[in-house]
Amino acid sequence: MVSTTLFSVYKGNGGLRIIATQFESATGTTTMTQDEMKQAVAQAAVDHIKGRLESDSIIGVGTGSTANCFIDALAAIKNSFAGAVASSEATAERLRGHGIEVFDLNSVSEMEFYIDGADEFDPHLNLIKGGGGALTREKIVAAVAKEFVCIVDQSKQVDLLGAFPLPVEVIPMARSHVGRQLAALGGQPVYREGFVTDNGNVILDLQDLEILDPKALEAQLNNIVGVVTNGLFARRGADIILMGTPDGVQTLRHA
Repeated sequence: MVSTTLFSVYKGNGGLRIIATQFESATGTTTMTQDEMKQAVAQAAVDHIKGRLESDSIIGVGTGSTANCFIDALAAIKNSFAGAVASSEATAERLRGHGIEVFDLNSVSEMEFYIDGADEFDPHLNLIKGGGGALTREKIVAAVAKEFVCIVDQSKQVDLLGAFPLPVEVIPMARSHVGRQLAALGGQPVYREGFVTDNGNVILDLQDLEILDPKALEAQLNNIVGVVTNGLFARRGADIILMGTPDGVQTLRHA
């Protein structure tokens, strides 16, 4: 195992911020594919939490291909915690398939960890999520957890959010109204055809919008009548990001 610590300086809206990065690889030379990166960060997330779990611990689990890798890795230690809260029906089904009990969030008083992927993240650990359409439940579960561990491959790292279309979950009868309001912000809202969320709502994907102030935009979008929530995770961003690279896993934290 090769381990070093790197320090990167990023320039963002709030000025310069130093983020410490820990780098680990099995050999120091092995190059991984994207699928292998996902599996590596999933295992890194399990390693990050396993020593801090107790028999009554509940883990929040997100949705998507990287979260699926985490669920598969989590199954190996399923007897060391009580169960999980799922951010989608698909996640709940996969957890149960591994024999992991799934709890309703309303029955959970506290949750130490939430583990999930992201579609984009910036140097301040703000995220865009919701490519899979589970953004509302993901945001609710993340709000309850004490620590949000985001697991990604390095293709999700950007200097400025917005290249990935920003999902906005909308009450169906408000779709046209919300679309006009989103267009007024300078982006291009695109209706996600044939998709209905687990909550019975629709998604508008906001394209071609540079997100200069993620926290302000998150609040602004949520104030539009008819919007359930949007895929910006800035007001409650990641606490730690485990990022898979071709050479290993890097750990990014706030300075």
